[in-house]
Amino acid sequence: MRLAPPPLPFRCSSVLALLLLLLLASSPSSANGRAAPSSPGASPVAEHVRAAAAGANGTASVAPAVPAPPPIVIIVERRHHFHRELVIASALASVAIVAIILSTFYAWVLWRRSRRLAGGKAYRSSDTARGIMLVPILSKFSSLKTSRKGLVAMIEYPVLEAATGKFSESNVLGVGGFGCVYKAVFDGGITAAVKRLEGGGPECEQEFENELDLLGRIRHPNIVSLLGFCVHEGNHYIVYELMEKGSLDTQLHGPSHGSALSWHIRMKIALDMARGLEYLHEHCSPPVIHRDLKSSNILLDSDFNAKISDFGLAVTSGNIDKGTMNLSGTLGYVAPEYLLDGKLTEKSDVYAFGVVLLELLMGRKPVEKMSQTQCQSIVTWAMPQLTDRSKLPNIVDPVIRDTMDPKHLYQVAAVAVLCVQPEPSYRPLITDVLHSLVPLVPVELGGTLRVAEPPSPNLKHSPC
Repeated sequence: MRLAPPPLPFRCSSVLALLLLLLLASSPSSANGRAAPSSPGASPVAEHVRAAAAGANGTASVAPAVPAPPPIVIIVERRHHFHRELVIASALASVAIVAIILSTFYAWVLWRRSRRLAGGKAYRSSDTARGIMLVPILSKFSSLKTSRKGLVAMIEYPVLEAATGKFSESNVLGVGGFGCVYKAVFDGGITAAVKRLEGGGPECEQEFENELDLLGRIRHPNIVSLLGFCVHEGNHYIVYELMEKGSLDTQLHGPSHGSALSWHIRMKIALDMARGLEYLHEHCSPPVIHRDLKSSNILLDSDFNAKISDFGLAVTSGNIDKGTMNLSGTLGYVAPEYLLDGKLTEKSDVYAFGVVLLELLMGRKPVEKMSQTQCQSIVTWAMPQLTDRSKLPNIVDPVIRDTMDPKHLYQVAAVAVLCVQPEPSYRPLITDVLHSLVPLVPVELGGTLRVAEPPSPNLKHSPC
């Protein structure tokens, strides 16, 4: 007797039963994704199918004995678990790669910063490979009773008073706008120069703080070194390294009238000035504009190494405000655009450098009195003759006339003419001036010129 095909509800129930088995096979109860077998010889699928069929018909139908099929093994691939693990692994790998890249970049930034700081502390001029950083002289005062305030040593007033002989007139080295400069001899034979700013007032206080701030951070062979300071009873004192030869102004326009300054020495002084200005303009951050460059602020040591001094009026390029900044400087050295419009840039220092270069070339003062009511600047007087090769030798300082190569004379005159141009954009950068002067200075004095005999065997070049 043949059984009739099961009705539609029975078929649906069978499909549902199969789906239930698949879900059970993939459940955590099976360790390796396989369904656990029931009693041997009986198929779990067949039993569930029969149970479902019986439940559908409502009666237990008897079927002829059928040989039990072999056990069915259901394997469910856990693809969703594998996919999730792959995504997690990829995310972790991406995070690790990004972390490595960021760490490498951060290490590179630190390395660049350390190189820049090291370069600022041990700056060497770009035109010479023999530069050596000037050793701070501040350590020489370790035997004195000093305290530290920032980067500058504060020296007690009794120490200064004893070192200057109670500020005796016999120790006066020069006179400035706010007071005198004295020679000081400290215990142990250490010599220095002490500038006394008398009276006080807002301007004096501002210049005092400005000079301490700038010189306390600057270390360069062609910029005078700051050793310490003192404030006592309204007076301010600044202690510098001593420059034995005094100022360039004294050497050129004093009793000797430049007799100790040969052509090569004058070119060396100009080169040292250019190196100091290049450091201020190109290697300080932000750039520093001196604003009062003149021959009296160029100091010379015993070997005629030149150093720029007096930073009381100096400003940084980021702090220039026409509304609050007073017009300052010295007549004859002030650039026209600054004098007329208050426009101040690094080119203003280049103009003043050109005036000092003319002083070195001609031995004349920047402004000369023609009559009681009329003065003439060295720039106005010299410009027509500097560009005429037939007249140029006649206006050179008699002390050095006919002692230089004419080609070198014409080159220096051309540099001076460019520096004192009325239009700032026509003036060269101080770096260009420096490179023009290097070939004119003997190797023994810090340049690249090779001469048969050194200008003087006693002269030594300051490393820079």
